[in-house]
Amino acid sequence: MFLVTGGAGFIGSNIVASLNEAGAHDVAVSDTLGRGDAKWRNLAKRRIADLVPPAELPRWLDGRRLEAVIHMGAISDTTASDADLVTENNFRLSMRLLDWCTATRTPFIYASSAATYGDGALGFVDDWSPEALGRLRPMNLYGWSKHLFDQAVAGRFARGEKLPPHWAGLKFFNVYGPNEYHKGHMASVLFKVFDDAKAGRPVRLFKSHRHDVADGEQRRDFIYVEDAVAVTRWLLEAATVNGIFNVGTGRAESFKDMIGALFKALGRPARIDYVEMPEEIRGQYQYFTQASVENLRRAGYNADFTPMDVAVGRYVRGYLDRADRYR
Repeated sequence: MFLVTGGAGFIGSNIVASLNEAGAHDVAVSDTLGRGDAKWRNLAKRRIADLVPPAELPRWLDGRRLEAVIHMGAISDTTASDADLVTENNFRLSMRLLDWCTATRTPFIYASSAATYGDGALGFVDDWSPEALGRLRPMNLYGWSKHLFDQAVAGRFARGEKLPPHWAGLKFFNVYGPNEYHKGHMASVLFKVFDDAKAGRPVRLFKSHRHDVADGEQRRDFIYVEDAVAVTRWLLEAATVNGIFNVGTGRAESFKDMIGALFKALGRPARIDYVEMPEEIRGQYQYFTQASVENLRRAGYNADFTPMDVAVGRYVRGYLDRADRYR
């Protein structure tokens, strides 16, 4: 049996789908579903063996044997401000799962985040030595909570302390794709503007507030969720590969290009209006992210990443422009 925490969420539900499609149906999900129908619908097409509330997870794990724990569960809102709640969910629960996997010798794959890199002034190289991690300064509580756990794992490794027999941390960059619909303001720009583009209204993007960056030319390392899942599944199966790895394409592309690909998928000319960026986010807005993927390549991952125009077309025509948008 596999355990996927956060398995009703965005990346987690796509991992559950991938496991099912590979023939694994003995999959347990730990998550909260909340009100409304978005999160449970992420699992509506899936076969799962159990659905465990996070508060009951320690008791559920007691005496159990698992093939692997794939830990995607977290409070991922970068505007979250309840530090006690965030650290309990993102750090302390992660530590308990790490300890359980270490004691039971269960493979452990967990989600970190590109938010650990802060403003990007030190670059985006996934050097997970304690010294390199100690130089990073995340800009928000979410990024810091993920960074705290990365440091705990890397510190144990550096000191020669026990860890699970196979483990990997995944620093996800800007992931987009089906089943992100419950994420509200944390969903991708592509999803948030789709209905406007479909209805023939102009799409609104933030103006640039840097003289050296044109409006719409703010750039991110956008990675389609199928590629993020493919990296996760490869690391799960690469039993001799341990470490903390960037999960991005290694190529930064602009919001303007992404929206252009959206309109192309709809068969329409692009219509973009540039609006003022709220003052409260200007000081921490990132104009550029680009994952270094050399460590992942050296570890043996050699699959190509889906080009953005192809991925956007797949997302739009296969999901967003259909009555049933769920994977």
